Formats: sequence, structure tokens, C-alpha cells
Amino acid sequence: MIIVLHNMVKDAEKQHIKEYLESKGLKVREIVGEKETVLGAVGPVSIDIRQVELLPGVAQVIPISKPYKLASRELKKEDTVFDVGPVTVGGNRVCVIAGPCAVESREQIIETALAVKKAGAVMLRGGAFKPRTSPYSFQGLGEEGCRYLKEAGELTGMPVVTEIVSPADAEMMKEYIDVYQIGARNMQNFELLKKVGSMGMPVLLKRGLSATIEEWLMAAEYLMASGTDKVILCERGIRTYETMTRNTLDLSAVPVVQKLSHLPVIVDPSHATGLRNKVLPMALAGIAAGAHGLTIEVHPNPEQASSDGPQSLYPEQFEKLMGDLETLSSVVGKELTRLPDKRHLELAAKVKEAADIKGSTGSSKAAFQGMHGAYSEQAALTYFNGSDVEAVSVSHFSNIFKDVLSGDADWGVVPLENSVAGSILENYDLLYRYPDLQIIGEVKIRVRHNLLAASGTKLEDIKKVYSHPQALSQCADWLEKRGIEAVSFYDTAGAAAWVSNEKNPAIAAIASADAAGYYGLDVLAEGIETNPHNYTRFAIIARQDMISPDSSVDKASLVFSVADEAGSLSSCLSVFSEYGLNMKKLESRPIHGKPWSYMFYIDLDIPSDRTVFDKAVEKIKTLSEDFRILGLYQG
Repeated sequence: MIIVLHNMVKDAEKQHIKEYLESKGLKVREIVGEKETVLGAVGPVSIDIRQVELLPGVAQVIPISKPYKLASRELKKEDTVFDVGPVTVGGNRVCVIAGPCAVESREQIIETALAVKKAGAVMLRGGAFKPRTSPYSFQGLGEEGCRYLKEAGELTGMPVVTEIVSPADAEMMKEYIDVYQIGARNMQNFELLKKVGSMGMPVLLKRGLSATIEEWLMAAEYLMASGTDKVILCERGIRTYETMTRNTLDLSAVPVVQKLSHLPVIVDPSHATGLRNKVLPMALAGIAAGAHGLTIEVHPNPEQASSDGPQSLYPEQFEKLMGDLETLSSVVGKELTRLPDKRHLELAAKVKEAADIKGSTGSSKAAFQGMHGAYSEQAALTYFNGSDVEAVSVSHFSNIFKDVLSGDADWGVVPLENSVAGSILENYDLLYRYPDLQIIGEVKIRVRHNLLAASGTKLEDIKKVYSHPQALSQCADWLEKRGIEAVSFYDTAGAAAWVSNEKNPAIAAIASADAAGYYGLDVLAEGIETNPHNYTRFAIIARQDMISPDSSVDKASLVFSVADEAGSLSSCLSVFSEYGLNMKKLESRPIHGKPWSYMFYIDLDIPSDRTVFDKAVEKIKTLSEDFRILGLYQG
């Protein structure tokens, strides 16, 4: 049953309710939602709900109709989102797990781990214990394979996922891994489910070969009833009459499960299709269907793999897939999860060390311009995903730079360009004006505009809509078709806050879905922008004295000026071609106090041979009048 508590329930009353339910033999879990707090009570005993309704602090008691109680959307309306080490699973994130079918050697798993990490995977998979149809097939390296997995995971910073086949191995494996995997053949191995659930660790639960969705969710219920709240459901194809594919990948299960359960669901196109040329399209289809992630088999030499070589991607194929996923994820309103940038982790350690010396406590801060719910805040939360970083609102772009320089903020999140509206020129000027700050990273955010209004408002009643001029311009076609007047406001999130306070059914705001949550507004229409390819690129800035050198950087931002004479700019730009450097962006800005003189901003790729970049920089310095590196980072 679900016990909905009063908003003003006292701690003593809540404790009394828990103790009463537990005395009746029920297991009790507290779930704090956005709008209410509930207690979920499950167990093999029945109880008269009228007795519970009379307890002080109880607002309502709702029976759970589904046989799976803890996994049911009835118990928990919001999606379950949880962390596995530095990786956040669920919500609007796309989490990619990758690695070989089986751990074959220390060298093989480390080589694969480095390749998939570089391409963008955030968790490492690999089988140490392999349940195989034939007793003569390779069965895995056992505990030795677990040791290799742990070493590869620690080397790359990726959490480790591997399959468990025997309850007796649970305690041993706990020392090596971050996520237990229950394979398709063991989905209904109830003793295994109970043992793994009791470990309290994250579990990836694959759907059985011929399991119904309800049977799959009941298996998840075993895990949750035994002690873990962190369950990832994995659709990997079911056995049907079709023989042209290895399995039938039931992508319709993804939205069905998401309606029935709050648990995150991912897709395994490798085992579903059995052939690498089918893995890529079905991986993209899984994300289009709404999956929270993928698990992909990757092997450095698939033709030599001990198991499942035909379905394992080459590293270069996986790299292409990750590029396609980055584009697709934003189209369906999700963000591709990335591991925290090494440089910001190092900087965070310095920040913490400085705070410890001062005796201060609390999380580090990332400053963004705008109110809560702004796209800049979304960029901060995306980049610092899984880190103890507080996004702090400031009123102007210049305040971001001032706060980072003074130490009031540890990072700044600064928009540089929008794919539709172009460059945010003020911030290019600020980058030049603050030489003690540098770019340490970047993040791209899909700008998805939504029509927000007070709860209960009908779309046909809207007469005016408020938002930032750029947002209004990007949604002009949609507004014009409906005869809605556009009214400029200083900020998208600010417009949402204003509409929330006005409580006028004739007005609405255009802002992010996050802003709707912050200000208690309903989303009347999603994705109303004319151009769906609407992205904003943000730079992450930090103080130069806090940044350590990093050999893994692959992008540079430069600024320089040249003499006012024929061929001076051409001479500098030709250096990039001479050294084979790929220039990504060129922007010019007037130099303040020097009419008709310009600074040139350049973004370019840093090649794997860093010495090539260094030589090019030295040559440009001799050809330019003023040269500065604004940042070296991972693009």
C-alpha cells in the first residue's frame, strides 16, 4: 500500500507510522517526491487500511494493484535516478555501457577499456563468469577476470558491470565490481535474485529469453524486496518464431515498462541482433524509443574473440555510434552522460583542500547567468553530473567572471554560441578581458523551448507569451499560427517565474522543462521552436592558478591580433594548414580603444601528437602582435 503523508507531518508522527507498519510485518520505504512524501509498505500480510488512515500524519492510503509493488509506478510517480560512482543513471540521461562479451586477458580488457572510454562510454562491461549453452565453450576467467576488470575500471575511472551466475560468488565479486548483472538465463533464478538484492548494490537485470514484461518486473521486485533500490532493467531481445535474427528486439517494451515502472530501462542491441552491422541502427532505435541507455559489446579484435565476436563492434565503429548518439539524444530531449572531466575533478580536489584549510564546508560552486531553470543551469548540471557542485545564479555574464576570479565561485558556465542565433559576443570580450581565467571544458545543450503556464490553463486561452527575445524569435512560427502575442522578457527562466507569480490564465512563458518544475507550471506544448537543431555551446572557466596541465586535452581556444598590413591575417591562418590543424571556428571582435583594429578568436583541434600543436603556436606568436591561449580542454 501507499501511505501519503500530510505536508506538515511531524517527524515523531512519521516514525510512529513506520513502527506501526513494521509491527504488522510490513517492509516500509520512504519516498520523497517533488510534491509529496509517501511511505511504501509491502509484505506477505494483509492489513485493514482504515486503521492506517486513522494514524496522525496520514493524508491518504492507496492500495497497490500491481503484483510488483516496489517496482511499480503506483508506488513512485517520479523516475528513479541514482548514481553508480561518478555516473548518474536514469532521468533524461543516456548512459552507455561498453566492453567485451568476455574478459580474456588483462591486456585485452585494458585495451578495450581505454578505447571505449575515449569514445565516450561511462561504464565498463565484461564477463568474468560466462553461462554458455555448451559446456565446452569458454566459461570465463572467474575471479581472475574480476581482478582484471577492477584494474581496467580504476585505470579509466569507469564503474564496472559484470554478470553473476552463482549466489556463492556474490561476496567475492563485491570487492571487484560496481554493478551486478543478472543475465537472461538467470532472470528467474530466485535464490540468486534474493542474494544479489541483499548486497544493496546496483543491479542490471536482463529480460529472460521468453519472459513477459510482468515476469521481468516481478524479478526486479525480488531484487528490491531483498534490499536494493538501484535496479536497471535491460531489454535484450526475446525468443520468437523469427529465425532471420538472433532474437526479436522488443523495443515496444521500453515505453510500456516506463509507464508501468519508475526504474530506468536500457537496451542491449548486441545480444538482440547477434551481428555487428545490425547493432548500430538498433542502438539508435532504442534511444529513439526512450531508453535511458545502452550496453554494447566492443572488442579490439572481434574475429579473435572467445565469445560473441560477430556481434562485437570494432572500436572505430563504437566511436561512430557515440557520435550518432550525441546527436540523437538531444533530439529526443535527453543528454548523453559523460564521465566528469579529469581537469574539473583535479580542480575540485584543490578547491576542497583550500576549503579544509579555511575550515569551511559545503559543496563547490559553479556560477551561471540567469534564474533557476535557465538553460545555463542545465549546462552546469550536465557538465558537473555526479559531482558535488552547486549551480549558483548570478544576474549578468560579467558577474560570472568576477565571482570566479574572486573565489566566490569555483567555476563559471558561460554560453559562447548558439547554432541558430550565432555567437554571444559579450562573452568573447570577457574571455579576453580576464587573462587570469581559462577555459577548462565545454558542454553542448539542446535548447528545447516549451510553452509553460499556470496549472489548469488551457492552450486556447493563452493571449500573450513572455520570454527572452531570442526564444520568441526561435518560436515565432508556432506563435504566429496560433495568434499569440509575443512579449519580450529579460530571461526565459525569469519569464517562467513571473508567469507563475501572476497566476493569469491568459499568459504563458517560453522556457525549459526544468523551469516548469522550479516554478510549478504546466507544460502545455513541448519543442515549439521552429528549428529543432538548436544547440548552445557553453565554456567552463576556472582560475588559471587552479588548473593543472593535462596531456589528454584535444581542443584549444586561442585569441590574437595582427598588424594592419596586407597578408598579416592570412600568414597566421596559413600556419594551421601548414601543420595540418583543423580549425573549428573563427570569430573577429573589435579591440576596445583601438578603432578598426580586431582580435581574432580561433577554436581548433589538438592532434594526438601534441608537439605539432606546440610548434604551430610558437610560429603564430612570431607572426601576431598579441597572442593568448584562452584554454586547452577536452572538446
